[in-house]
Amino acid sequence: MGWSADPGGLEAGECIAWEAHRGPVFALTTSLYGDLWSGSEGGVIKVWYEEGIEKSLSLQREEKRKTSFLVERSFIDLRAMVSDGGACPLPAVDVKLLLSDNSRSKVWSAGYLSLALWDSCTKELLKVISVDGQDPFGYETKQNLFSAPRKDKARSPVGFFQRSRNALMGAADAVRRVAAKAGFGDDSQRIEALAMSIDGMIWTGSANGCLARWDGNGNRLQEFQHHLCSVQSIFSFGTRIWAGYMDGSIQLLDLEGNLLGGWIAHSSPVLSMAVGGSYIFTMAGHGGVRGWNLSSPGPIDNIMRSTLIEAEPLYKQFEYMKVLVGSWNVGQEKASYESLRAWLKLPTPEVGLVVVGLQEVDMGAGFLAMSAAKETVGLEGSPNGDWWLDAIGQHLKGYSFERVGSRQMAGLLICVWVRTHLKQFIGDIDNAAVACGLGRAIGNKGAVGLRMKIHDRSICFVNCHFASHMEAVSRRNEDFDHVFRTMTFATPSSGIMTTSVSSSTGQLLRGANGSRMPELSDTDMIVFLGDFNYRLYDISYDDAMGLVSRRCFDWLKNNDQLRAEMRSGRVFQGLREGDFKFPPTYKFEKHTAGLSGYDSSEKRRIPAWCDRILYRDSRVSSGNECSLDCPVVSSISLYDSCMEATDSDHKPIKSVFNLDIAYVDKQTMRQKYVELMSSNNKVVHLLQELEAFPGVNINNSNIILQDRNPSVVKLQNRTEVIACFEIIGQAPNLSSTHFSAFPAWLKVSPAVGIISPGQTVEVTLQHRDLHSQQNYNGTSLDILPGGATQQKAATVFAKITGVYSTVAKYYEIHVQHQNCRSTLPSRGYNLGDRFF
Repeated sequence: MGWSADPGGLEAGECIAWEAHRGPVFALTTSLYGDLWSGSEGGVIKVWYEEGIEKSLSLQREEKRKTSFLVERSFIDLRAMVSDGGACPLPAVDVKLLLSDNSRSKVWSAGYLSLALWDSCTKELLKVISVDGQDPFGYETKQNLFSAPRKDKARSPVGFFQRSRNALMGAADAVRRVAAKAGFGDDSQRIEALAMSIDGMIWTGSANGCLARWDGNGNRLQEFQHHLCSVQSIFSFGTRIWAGYMDGSIQLLDLEGNLLGGWIAHSSPVLSMAVGGSYIFTMAGHGGVRGWNLSSPGPIDNIMRSTLIEAEPLYKQFEYMKVLVGSWNVGQEKASYESLRAWLKLPTPEVGLVVVGLQEVDMGAGFLAMSAAKETVGLEGSPNGDWWLDAIGQHLKGYSFERVGSRQMAGLLICVWVRTHLKQFIGDIDNAAVACGLGRAIGNKGAVGLRMKIHDRSICFVNCHFASHMEAVSRRNEDFDHVFRTMTFATPSSGIMTTSVSSSTGQLLRGANGSRMPELSDTDMIVFLGDFNYRLYDISYDDAMGLVSRRCFDWLKNNDQLRAEMRSGRVFQGLREGDFKFPPTYKFEKHTAGLSGYDSSEKRRIPAWCDRILYRDSRVSSGNECSLDCPVVSSISLYDSCMEATDSDHKPIKSVFNLDIAYVDKQTMRQKYVELMSSNNKVVHLLQELEAFPGVNINNSNIILQDRNPSVVKLQNRTEVIACFEIIGQAPNLSSTHFSAFPAWLKVSPAVGIISPGQTVEVTLQHRDLHSQQNYNGTSLDILPGGATQQKAATVFAKITGVYSTVAKYYEIHVQHQNCRSTLPSRGYNLGDRFF
């Protein structure tokens, strides 16, 4: 909504500025009557009347200082208006969202966990409701905020309760804001998005991925859970609802909430959406904007998909890369330079990525307790952890590596380095941690993970330390299952539950019931590394040492607990391990080299391959080749231990993965897409059909209202396509005359809606009696609306559009009250392909 100046006033491009709030302004909207609403922190909502702003715009340039002063003084503080003796029915939480419901002359305001409904004409507070649709305090005011001032009266019995509730909500909001800055603790039900569909329904989106549909009176009708990630934006156009999520995905619903489709649109949150022509444009958190045809998904998509598959050789690219993965249980020790160099020596210059996982970097009851406390507030790290990061970084710096990510939880540390020239192809780095220690709360056992995208392919590394002792096989299996099912990254890579578009690895590592796929399964490749603690069973110490001394490792593998559990399908389902020839990596006497260094104490611990590296790529079977459908194919060229390192009772291990990555050259594919859209005859024909403009007849364009008697305008759809209508104050760019918002004395119902083919919709127009309005802020009344002084004649427009294009046609409707008559004819304005 905008305001134009009268001749002689402010010139084009000029503006007025004023201090609207003392704190940040989170939300703005313009009501049906042109008034400007703003929401700020602490539940403050202010309204500036359209007449006041327009009068200020009409002032001469030399009066600019007076202009800002007048506008700044002309607001109404709605929170103050509904407060009574210190009690306020509105929670003192930030007003994050505002929405004008022009179909019912209402405005919705949303905080974290509550909504409020206002009359956009009288500014009355109509209802306060919680996010789950409840009205626990029974507040539904009927008083007019602009009636004569009320006399002081005794405080009602509910006053104390309301004040207490208000204080608690305000304190909770303060804690929530601090928690958000520290990276934890926001309620999953908080409202993140608000929109209205063409049928007059209100839609909200929450941080837990839920979408809710409300009627215009604030009644929660239905909830939909099609995604597991936070909703960030909602947009409605035609007969469809578009929802944008934190993970960059988009979902499309019909007006009943049925899921029509969904796909990954961006690599970061979808923050905003807008329509133009035949496209909806989405803006992501990284600043990227993409356009999608309003008819998607549909027949055009099927044609384009098959055609693009045929053209795949033009935009398909391959990348070959080697990744060095190392794991070491360091037993709270710091490695010597010689041990570190022997372990992380690059076997080939083709290694572009180095991933290191450490266990037992720090231990001890005091440290573990402190670490658990720090985790709750999003803090991590330790002096020993920092030493290891610096030591490894210094070693790799000479090979032109840079650290791009790390995560520490108690004694577990994972970190990633990448060669400088490859850094541009790696992004969306995220981390997570899962505790498996005492009560699933202490990080002495558990896992830390790093996930990233390499050429837009998701690859995840998880460093684990599972339960110890020979007999704890089941507990180790449970630790893996707990890590796999509960590890959650800050930005989920997917989570779409009902769409068919997914990673090619979706058939592996699914949740048992298939309803909620764990995040770790939704990757193109995953690597588990660490001290899994699986031992050798059914063999004595002497027999094991005898086989080790003769280097008969294949015989020992028959007694390996991990292999037995994997064969039975009880752990690491769908993963595999490279062939290895190295000796068991546990348990050694520190600073003792060679095979003679195994434990010779009274405990005589049986040697075991506690330290392992397992992986899964995109292949369904070993015969699959790298392609866009199978984007990451891996093989192992090295899987070995480092016997030279004697600083710990474990030997470090390492593996080199050879990765073939298939990806899309996006620029080439976009160029090909544009060519196909304009050259494919089937696509061009379908676009013409979808953009067919609906024809609508209006039976009466000159309305004379007598008293409060209603008058009806009939809108008839005479075509075979769906039409959408909206009654507005003025059509855009049709006149350079003084701007006129929707008149406050005119009530229209419904003001928006759908006209099915062959259907007729009746729009009722009626005169509205306005109460006398007070001067609450010391502002002169001539810049506030007064029903008695307004001219009772207006021109409104019926805006008609289709459902797949913003091309619109506008029909004038002249409305007069009492003795004002007009003989102006009805006119239709076809604005062609202009975007509004």
